[in-house]
Amino acid sequence: MSKNRRRRAPSRGRHSTVRDVPLRTHWLLLTTLVLTLSAALLLQGYTRHMFDSTADGAPREQGPASSVPARIAAGGPVIEAAGGRTAGPAAHTIALTFDDGPDPVWTPKILDVLRRNGVRATFFTVGTRVAENPALARRIVEEGHQIGLHGFTHTDLGSASPWRRSLELRETQLTVAGATGVTTPLLRPPYSSGNDALTDADWAAVVQAGQEGYLTVLTTLDSEDWQRPGVERIIANATPEGTGGQILLMHDSGGDRSQTVAALEQLLPRLKAAGFAFSPVGEAVALPTAVQPAGTAEHLQGLALITALRTSDWILGAVSWLLWAAGAISLLRAVAVFVAARRHVRMRRRPWGDPVTEPVSVIVPAYNESAGIEAAVRSLLASDHPVEVIVVDDGSTDGTADLVEALQLPGVRVIRQQNAGKPAALNTGIAAASCQLLVMVDGDTVFEPDAVRMIVQPFAHRRVGAVSGNAKVVNRGGLLGRWQHIEYVVGFNLDRRLFDLAECMPTVPGAVGAFRREALLRVGGVSDTTLAEDTDLTMALCRDGWRVVYEERAKAWTEAPASLGALWKQRYRWCYGTLQAMWKHRGALAQRGQAGKLGRRGLVYLLMFQVLLPLLAPVVDVFALYGLIFLDPLRILALWSAFLLLQALMGLYAFRLDGERPGPLWSLPLQQFVYRQLMYLVVIQSVFTAIAGSRLRWQRMERYGSLRVPVRATGSEALPRAPEPSGLELAESWTEEAQRAAALAPEVGYYSDLAWASRTHENERIQNPPVHGAPGESHWS
Repeated sequence: MSKNRRRRAPSRGRHSTVRDVPLRTHWLLLTTLVLTLSAALLLQGYTRHMFDSTADGAPREQGPASSVPARIAAGGPVIEAAGGRTAGPAAHTIALTFDDGPDPVWTPKILDVLRRNGVRATFFTVGTRVAENPALARRIVEEGHQIGLHGFTHTDLGSASPWRRSLELRETQLTVAGATGVTTPLLRPPYSSGNDALTDADWAAVVQAGQEGYLTVLTTLDSEDWQRPGVERIIANATPEGTGGQILLMHDSGGDRSQTVAALEQLLPRLKAAGFAFSPVGEAVALPTAVQPAGTAEHLQGLALITALRTSDWILGAVSWLLWAAGAISLLRAVAVFVAARRHVRMRRRPWGDPVTEPVSVIVPAYNESAGIEAAVRSLLASDHPVEVIVVDDGSTDGTADLVEALQLPGVRVIRQQNAGKPAALNTGIAAASCQLLVMVDGDTVFEPDAVRMIVQPFAHRRVGAVSGNAKVVNRGGLLGRWQHIEYVVGFNLDRRLFDLAECMPTVPGAVGAFRREALLRVGGVSDTTLAEDTDLTMALCRDGWRVVYEERAKAWTEAPASLGALWKQRYRWCYGTLQAMWKHRGALAQRGQAGKLGRRGLVYLLMFQVLLPLLAPVVDVFALYGLIFLDPLRILALWSAFLLLQALMGLYAFRLDGERPGPLWSLPLQQFVYRQLMYLVVIQSVFTAIAGSRLRWQRMERYGSLRVPVRATGSEALPRAPEPSGLELAESWTEEAQRAAALAPEVGYYSDLAWASRTHENERIQNPPVHGAPGESHWS
């Protein structure tokens, strides 16, 4: 991707109408979406993974019971803790109760048995299951049964904190109110049994529930159907000894309840024949208001809670499918990139044809590039291939053109023009070039001595219209530099090998790219309708039928942003410009030939892996936190480690292909926590900017003066450590290279007509340009 920034010129026609609208609503929307997703996952985590599925009658550790009043321990099963009173059913009365429902399979069958036998019962329901099956909860009430509370997540209230007890009771009550339109004071704490089994912790929960207006309903008779002991055993356990009133415990959920259904079919007629009557708990203990109509506010709040719970179920389901799909696609991409890279290496061992030896015009568009222009120009003159160098100064204010002219290097021309942007500067250079092969290079980039020769060799094939070189980060000292270095080698270069193999290269980077002049003229030169003119140009060439290839041996060194702010601006423009180019060339999807390859391969790949997957990245991060809190942390860490291992293996392979030392890969885990988030936020802002129809303004890019003229070495390690030439020593050391390059270059005029015209603005240049090598600013990056 090229590194350009355009300064707005208020008098320049079309660009004077560009809307420079700062977007803020997209961050508000993103924040809202992330918070909504987080809330949904928290709700899911609480209701699904804080749910205690242990059977009610399962053995529990018995704690001390010193604080339980004797009258409560020996009293009736219905407890009013606030008044310290208890009550029980009258003789020959059985209050039949069912816990843990409603269940979509077993609750309807139990209701059918009760209806056939004319029996009304009490159903102590779990809040989350009421939310899942609101119609069943309504049926319970409509058929004359009483409904009670059994906790929101079936947690042990005795061991829960006071705040969670209140939450469990309140959310269960709201869910029942929303589903059925009634409220109830009846509460059966999960894992409770008889009064004599109350512990100090249980009693504390009963007291708190009483203070909040609830009556605790315990049991006197347990069918033990939760153990599935067989139909006859359940009937025996549920049959009272004597004629005393009973509160009988059974279950309509929590597993296979077929034995319970079968036992009820026989138990109810038998007990009726034995003289027992069945009634709900409220009637059995003469409670006048066991169930009351819910208030409007409670009913609406309950409906909202049920909606939230069901929506969170849907969101989690959708997110799970998306994450599985994204993971599978990412894995397939890794395999495809790896296979493509291996094939690309073998393919590039074959020559393109006869060696290309014809001279090359190198175009260097420059705006305020005084910090690195000398190193860039001298590196080009050091090429082992005949070149002419054309520096197009786009109205610099830091003396860039003066600096190049003062060097008085043979074979170097300077063209001055009023500030018009990088595309205009490139088109000026194309018009002034005398060669049929053109190399375009940014003013903050230095070439290795063989880079020009290497990058033009593919032009031996007549179909090749453009060649992408291998851009490398020179300022890779800090963490940010290392991360960008990794991204260039692992991300950009591996992808370019895949694009080359698939004949759908979407971008020839402005830092190091070569073009056939004929191809450029056929597509009308460099367009300024997008902010990614290099991507736009490359896609136009593909659509015109030209082949665009990658030559990894053509290495150039470029300055990367040294701060997060500068990086944000650069990548924001890259991403936004790429979206513009993709939209502009969307017609390639329906075309044939080379254009169709770009559309159905390149554009789809960009859409999937540079737009859609980054948009899912916040979901992945939120879901990872959800997994660490509510799921198995070891499993989540194992998945993340596997992903990181895959990244590391790809990194090692990419570094090996590029001849780089793997040392920087130690920072890969840190890159996942900082750099990756920055990149997906860039994509999000770019997408929202594009959707909103706003135009991104051109921004200025800092230059750091970290470039050095490369020495003659084939290894990339020598470049960053090459000394900066200066003064008489510099001139002497480069005399031989400059003279050889000038002798090989064709005779050309020193200035084009446009350059001569631009010299009429001589008085507008600053008189004291900054010292060479000092940091400056450029509007290209």
